[in-house]
Amino acid sequence: MVKIEDTIRIPPHLFSEDIQKVIENMVHKTFEGTYRKGHGVIVVTDKVEPIGEGVIIHGDGAMYQKVRFDALVFMPMLQEVVDGIVCEVVEFGAFCHIGPIDALVHMSQIMNDFIEVDIDNERLVGKENKRALTVGSTVRARIVAVSMNELSPRESKIGLTMRQPALGAHEWIEEDRKEKEQPKKEGKKKKKGKK
Repeated sequence: MVKIEDTIRIPPHLFSEDIQKVIENMVHKTFEGTYRKGHGVIVVTDKVEPIGEGVIIHGDGAMYQKVRFDALVFMPMLQEVVDGIVCEVVEFGAFCHIGPIDALVHMSQIMNDFIEVDIDNERLVGKENKRALTVGSTVRARIVAVSMNELSPRESKIGLTMRQPALGAHEWIEEDRKEKEQPKKEGKKKKKGKK
């Protein structure tokens, strides 16, 4: 959450309405979904308050009102580990929702296995390990590339990797964790048997 101050334009046809509600609606419409350098993508605005009196500029007729508001922002950072949901499977990888933006996990960054692409069923399947990534799979990945589009944040290019330990589909992470715990439990049982 960050506090932001800026100016909004209120068209003359809205002057007769409840000005506080008009200001809140204009802040939502003007700023939500936009990108701010240093803050990131503004997801939601809240606690909107006008600062001082609005100004009407000659020849325009609209009122320009300074405002202060709280904003929930999302700023993808390099090397950050994020959770996401696979929203689309394509020939070259999978797109995942990570907050308000989609990011790409390229085929080469999904797993340490050759991947077979099944576009009709929207699946990416490991040839040897048979692990599958489908639309709706929840994943944990690390951000390896960020190129923000300041004019249209939803078109930003973010690259992810899932090849390191403790990354990948959540069920793969759970399987790996259980595999690591298995030998420890068996080892303890053998020691007890020797006594």
